[in-house]
Amino acid sequence: MNMLMALFPLIILIAMGYIFKRVQFLTDEFWRGAEKLNYLILFPVLLFNNLAYIKLELATFTQVLLALFIVIIISSLTLWIAKALFHIPVARFGVYVQSHIRFNTYMGLSIISLLFGAQGMQMFAMMIALTIPLVNVISVLAFSQGQGLKPTQILLSLMKNPLILGCVVGIIFNLLQLSLFSGVEQLFKILASMSLPLGLISVGAALQFAELKHAYSRLLLNTLGRLILMPCLAYLICYTLNLNQFETTILVVFFALPTASASYILTRYFNGDSQLMAGVISLQTLCFAVTFPVLMLLLT
Repeated sequence: MNMLMALFPLIILIAMGYIFKRVQFLTDEFWRGAEKLNYLILFPVLLFNNLAYIKLELATFTQVLLALFIVIIISSLTLWIAKALFHIPVARFGVYVQSHIRFNTYMGLSIISLLFGAQGMQMFAMMIALTIPLVNVISVLAFSQGQGLKPTQILLSLMKNPLILGCVVGIIFNLLQLSLFSGVEQLFKILASMSLPLGLISVGAALQFAELKHAYSRLLLNTLGRLILMPCLAYLICYTLNLNQFETTILVVFFALPTASASYILTRYFNGDSQLMAGVISLQTLCFAVTFPVLMLLLT
């Protein structure tokens, strides 16, 4: 029942976004503005709030963060080896990388909050703080091989990433024990509360099921890799490091999430295979409603 309660509002919000976009209840200009507002302001504020005031217990979560890092590095190296063996074009390789290591933070935060409460949110926020910079670096590197970008250009694009900035500023506030003016703090809470529902509706609006008609094998491989192989790898690493059930469950949930809808934006920016990326995002989001409850039942 808890699983259904956690997934139900997510599914409804995503479905609302999909329907609103298809019946043109809201214009394309609205969706572009909503994504821009959430990406540049609301979501960075949400990340800041989650990191600025939680109790950072890095020593307690060392093994969790180590497991997180190991899973991302193993999967990334495996993809790079596959690229060399099968001569995967850069435009498609960047899609494969994002399909496996990026994650839909909106869905993750919603599920963790409903299923695991404050303790789960604290751990998830710390995981986000580590992985957002890491997966953005890896994703940019996956595309940059075919773009001729200099290291300084790559570094500059990462430094300007609003999600990374939100995490960094939040951690600085936390470590230095800084605080905001009470009025600004309340404002930030209101802005943060807007991010998740708007983000989930935007995820629905971004779904492009028409793209599922093409490249069935690539779509299926990227979907199974993200929704099945990644959480299985996470479970194996957690078992090897002897993590407890709660830590293992949070990590498996993290790697069971579909890829981020923002992957499409990065793919278009680097002239990657955006059609394939749109199909992967849509199929992973659709299949998640089936694979996630099954994985949770197996864990519990």
